[in-house]
Amino acid sequence: MKTEGMSTEQADARHAEKMAKKKAARDKILATKTIEKGLLIVHTGKGKGKSTAAMGLAARAIGNGMKVGIVQFVKGVWETGERVVLDKFPDLCTIKAMGEGFTWDTQDRQRDIAAAEAAWDYAKGLIADSSYKMLILDELNIVLRYDYLPLDDVLETLRNKPKDLHIVVTGRNAKEPLIDMADLVTEMTQVKHPFRSGVKAQVGIEF
Repeated sequence: MKTEGMSTEQADARHAEKMAKKKAARDKILATKTIEKGLLIVHTGKGKGKSTAAMGLAARAIGNGMKVGIVQFVKGVWETGERVVLDKFPDLCTIKAMGEGFTWDTQDRQRDIAAAEAAWDYAKGLIADSSYKMLILDELNIVLRYDYLPLDDVLETLRNKPKDLHIVVTGRNAKEPLIDMADLVTEMTQVKHPFRSGVKAQVGIEF
């Protein structure tokens, strides 16, 4: 956009100078970032997209030749498009559906606890496997919310994960100690959702 009172050439020159200063400042900041480590990432909040964003990270990691493990603590009974895609990379992606649906589907607390414990045991095995560079613990926050797993055990395991391993935890109502421990926390905020207008789950959007 042309700056008031300037010719196009002057406005372009001013813009180039401004961007050069921004780049120099950013390069200076980036030069101070020297730590390389596996991150603990949490996707939480009431808004849609927590698991979807995690699957995007999985795709990015696979594209960089990294081995990814995905453990689904709740949504195991669902057939999803992302699972179909990720199954096409068996050498780089292990995806294990351990859940039996949401708690209101099973209506059996002991069954839910047993499923959560089995999923967590499997996840701990992946954490101990040095070939994996990223793990997605999908909806782990849900089972922690209902106290299906001991929070202290989960936190201790995540705290002692391999230094180069990225772990992504998804699900609403993340526990505060997990948020405090995490390197990166994103809260999805729901502003508007078609479900409230009577629109059912859509192929390619919800699954």
